[in-house]
Amino acid sequence: MNHDATVEHCPVARALELVGDRWSLMIVRDLFDGLQRFGELQKSLGVAKNILSDRLRRLVAEGILCIEPAADGSAYQAYALTAKGRDLFTLIVSLRQWGEAHCFAPGEVHSELLDPAGQPLARLEVRDADGRPISAADTRVRKVEVAAG
Repeated sequence: MNHDATVEHCPVARALELVGDRWSLMIVRDLFDGLQRFGELQKSLGVAKNILSDRLRRLVAEGILCIEPAADGSAYQAYALTAKGRDLFTLIVSLRQWGEAHCFAPGEVHSELLDPAGQPLARLEVRDADGRPISAADTRVRKVEVAAG
């Protein structure tokens, strides 16, 4: 986390510091898809090993991933999502749904995320405290007042 002289009070900015680059989110996506080992991740992503190592190290340091022994009892290590990492599921689904809606031509094939019954997921919605769907126009941000000093 960036703890320079200027403290970032925006939760979006702080989150982007941790997972705002392509590779970090793609690693998280692949872990949700069941990949666990360095070699599996490297093959799936096609990313340079040094970049993958750097991102994995950072995700572990930030508590988004943890390292555990491989489930098959081999000497390999496996990466797993922590509770903090699993909390990124809604973000991954939201990015996926946005990508499906805006990054493919009509009728173009793409991977799909299915529910346990094999059906596509319903579109995510933002809801107010009473459960009613709301849009950005219905919200406001309460800024933090920072004393000059």
